[in-house]
Amino acid sequence: MARGILDTNTLILLGRLQETDPLPDEPVITAITLAELSVGPLIASADEERVARQAHLQQAEADFDPLPFDASAARSFGQVAAELRRAGRKPAARAYDAMIAAIAVANDLPLHTCNPSDFKGIQGLAIVAVPHPDH
Repeated sequence: MARGILDTNTLILLGRLQETDPLPDEPVITAITLAELSVGPLIASADEERVARQAHLQQAEADFDPLPFDASAARSFGQVAAELRRAGRKPAARAYDAMIAAIAVANDLPLHTCNPSDFKGIQGLAIVAVPHPDH
């Protein structure tokens, strides 16, 4: 796969993945992933964990120029949220995932994730399942 979006969980697990074939040749992340990563150090309960999470955030910021949640993604988000609602899933509970999916749809890029069930039923979203290292 040439270019694809790494979901937040996939980015976090990147160093532990045993199977890398499902990863894109040119990985990108979204601004939403940076937002999720920025929460980590602020809610860590131990100093060691806070330092590790801060280092992970800084590495992601250094390695990637994230795709924005722009007007096109906002329009795609409406469709994604409506589809999740119709499927009986609450888009508010999965807001970060829905926004990442919207950016993927708006940019016509596949989403590489270790949690494909989080994105099930979203029309126009190409999901590439990445084997979770703990399963």
